[in-house]
Amino acid sequence: MRRPGPALRAGLLGMAVTLVGYALFAAWLALHAQRYADARDRATATAVGVVVEDGIGDEDDVRVRWTDSLGRVHVQRFAIYDTDRRPRGADFPVAYDPDDSTPEGFPADGDETAVEDDMISPALLGGLVVVPLTWVWAWRGLRFRLRMRRPGRPTRGRVRFGRRPGAAVRCARTTWLRLTAPDGSGRHWQRVMWHPALERISGEVEVHLHRAGDSSRRPAAVTLPDGTRLVPLGRLREHRPPFLVFDDEEAVRADLRDAFVLPADALARAPRPWRRGAVTAASGTALGALGGLLLTGGALVSTVAVALAAGTLLASVWALSAPQP
Repeated sequence: MRRPGPALRAGLLGMAVTLVGYALFAAWLALHAQRYADARDRATATAVGVVVEDGIGDEDDVRVRWTDSLGRVHVQRFAIYDTDRRPRGADFPVAYDPDDSTPEGFPADGDETAVEDDMISPALLGGLVVVPLTWVWAWRGLRFRLRMRRPGRPTRGRVRFGRRPGAAVRCARTTWLRLTAPDGSGRHWQRVMWHPALERISGEVEVHLHRAGDSSRRPAAVTLPDGTRLVPLGRLREHRPPFLVFDDEEAVRADLRDAFVLPADALARAPRPWRRGAVTAASGTALGALGGLLLTGGALVSTVAVALAAGTLLASVWALSAPQP
């Protein structure tokens, strides 16, 4: 039997995008967190500054004026937790590196770790998102293997391509099988991951349905007449899926090659859904960078982190949506 090549590639791509994207995101934050910690360790000198502005931004940061040992005056913004103890006019102990010609100040209070936490916490939260994203792919694969172990029952199947009305993107298209018992006594609908073999099917054909039981609505795997095995998405439905508009009954996809007579030696270009994934990742990264600039005031570390997170998340969701050409 043939293996579901496109489905397997989509799963591997989705897991790779998720894991690699998260690795870059976490590595970027960890690198700068370590640099910040190293710089803070070198800050052995202290100075007493004065809070000149408080309640800055959504996190109620403070702006402090402090003077180093050489008499140079610095005005710097600090992210702190204990905002009640640091109102305008209050003293603010600052630690700095006495050997640095342009020293950066750090809160001398060791409990004020807001900056470090702002870099470590997103990496931990990102891990909580990565786990379910990768688990979905693992569960899809395991569920498919378990269904294929069950004996297949002959069923009449018709391929239907549908989309939600008003969908703004073409990737909103979904692939369904309308399954009918040989005696016409029952009808079910099963969404599946796209496979090129589906494009060659016209009308009703005999397929084999692999399901957990006669009364089960759990996802069912389907084997096509040529041996292609289709990976199910979602539960087996007893009724037509709502809010979907399907193509014509023969499930012939609209294509410019159907509207023009091509030369005999013309080569039809194979559909490449992965390009849309690259565009999705690039668009997510660009939007994330823009959002990071607006939300963080142009801070490089935060802006790059938001861009990596947005690009990874959108690309992962795109892969999970079972894209088709």
